[in-house]
Amino acid sequence: MSNLNDYPTIDIMNHLREIRSDLATVPFEFREFQIMLRTTFKSLADESGRRKEAKEDEAGDTLAGHGSVAACLASMDEYGYEQVSVCATKMWSYYYHRDFILNSPVEPIGEAIRESGGRIMGAASYDPFRITESLRVIEHVVREYGFNYVWFHPLSYGLPPNDRRFYPLYAKCVELDIAVGFQVGHSAEVLPSDCGRPMLADDVAIEFPELRINLSHTGWPWVDEWCSMLWRHPNVYGDISGYFPKGLDDRLVKFMDSGRGRDKVMFGTNGLGLRRCKEEFLQLEIGESTKHKVLYDNARRFLALDRA
Repeated sequence: MSNLNDYPTIDIMNHLREIRSDLATVPFEFREFQIMLRTTFKSLADESGRRKEAKEDEAGDTLAGHGSVAACLASMDEYGYEQVSVCATKMWSYYYHRDFILNSPVEPIGEAIRESGGRIMGAASYDPFRITESLRVIEHVVREYGFNYVWFHPLSYGLPPNDRRFYPLYAKCVELDIAVGFQVGHSAEVLPSDCGRPMLADDVAIEFPELRINLSHTGWPWVDEWCSMLWRHPNVYGDISGYFPKGLDDRLVKFMDSGRGRDKVMFGTNGLGLRRCKEEFLQLEIGESTKHKVLYDNARRFLALDRA
């Protein structure tokens, strides 16, 4: 097996639980998460349908996260991670239509950026139902804490990414010279899928050619659309987070290891385990150049870290 430290890595997609599990509770009282544990995350649930509690020796593994920034940094050192992007994730309750089912605070992430010397990076999120407030927060965390990314979840709002309510966000990201990413494909939570089709990013990429866009979570089951968007748009990238690498669609792996996709695909764990996700990725039958680019080079270019 490859030595994990031989491959410097940037995790482009993670959540608050990775650095502060004590602050990141999953609200299982909401129907979206209850169904998720009976379906797409069935292996992580116990017989009652509740998430299995992580054991102490599973720190850094599937959804366990870390209790502190220091503990996360220790795992990053052990597994060869240069940087991890942590999102202050927002998800709306599509079923109940009453506020958020997930609304992570930005302050602990800002503190983690400072404590880690920038190895923890910050990603803000966006609420299209509170546009002015969201833009104000995004500008604040970029200027105050050094956040360099915005990631949002259009499916939980039941809106496609080319909806007019997202356009103020895209313009703000261009103004601040930061990247944007959003979920494409179906969601692990049972939410409307049609607004997750990757091809809906076509309008955004054309109308905002200066905006660096990440189509997050592989776009499955519309993998061919995902590959098409990355291939045809210079400003569109995609990450493989949300799935364990050993389960990635064969079409995606072939595209990622080809000249069409090698420079556009990025690695991310989505909190599924720093060690496991990287080990499984390195076991894929892909070229060494592809491994280095996907694990590190492409995210560095996407986030413009060389200009930081």
